[in-house]
Amino acid sequence: MAGSTRKKRAHGANSAKKKTHGNPQCAHISRDPAHVAPATLGDWIGAARLRTLPLAVSPVVIGTGAALIAKTEFHWVIALCCLVLAVAIQIGVNYANDYSDGIRGTDDHRVGPARLTASRKASPRAVLTAALVFFGIAAIAGIAIVVRTGHWWMLLVGAACLVAAWFYTGGKHPYGYAGLGELFVFVFFGLVATVGTTFVQAGSVPQEAWFGAVAAGLLACAVLLANNLRDLDQDRLAGKRTLTVRIGRRATQIVFTVFVLGAFAITAFLALVYPLAWLGLLALIPGACAILIVWTYRQPRELVVALSLTSLTSLALAGLLCWAFVG
Repeated sequence: MAGSTRKKRAHGANSAKKKTHGNPQCAHISRDPAHVAPATLGDWIGAARLRTLPLAVSPVVIGTGAALIAKTEFHWVIALCCLVLAVAIQIGVNYANDYSDGIRGTDDHRVGPARLTASRKASPRAVLTAALVFFGIAAIAGIAIVVRTGHWWMLLVGAACLVAAWFYTGGKHPYGYAGLGELFVFVFFGLVATVGTTFVQAGSVPQEAWFGAVAAGLLACAVLLANNLRDLDQDRLAGKRTLTVRIGRRATQIVFTVFVLGAFAITAFLALVYPLAWLGLLALIPGACAILIVWTYRQPRELVVALSLTSLTSLALAGLLCWAFVG
């Protein structure tokens, strides 16, 4: 009996030692490919993270509205190419993150929707190929814009966007793992996307484009904060040192609130010159709901709703600002 008891205790201790990784709020997913169904079309669409696509559309909408201030002629072909470029990069980033986080094991235990690579529903090569296809589509759209406008130096800007997209979670030293994700998102999904859209259509950049770019960038950063707040425990265990992991839950809630309200402070400032911009404050309704969720959530899964609401806020604000600029 004594020997049997010791064996049971030893077995229990060994089991406890093995359970040192993963998020306790998420059930363990089998890693045996034989027990995992292949990815469906719905899985691939889900991995594209459609709820983040408004963040790609918003800068193009604001930038196009600002371009019409500087130049009344609407270059719809260039605007469409800008939209294709932005959306393709966003989807490419999402697939690239799925691939990079999956092969690192960061997504092995997720609170949010399962990823293709981590769930073994698709091979890493297939997910990487999908990312490269969308990066290729973005490159083609960018080249078309450069050919149409003659601004060949913008090829360097496009190349910088693709490099930033890949090294967010890719490479040996991804900046997303070092707490720099929000900075790069603000620069590329805010400033570069908005101001670039305005410049290629108007040939100049009015100050309205810069104000709109900051607003779009702040909301894009807020979406990333909501995402990282949801994954806080998982990222901490995986060694992913996002800004949220570095500053903690409460500070992230404060920064998220400042980012969302900051975008509407800019809107109120623009309304002093463009009265229709006051309508942009209507977008604060979903934004306020997102803030409320971020401060009161009980389960990390609830932050998926906050993420979606913030993304919707960005698109709504962009449309209303564009209307204010051209109205």
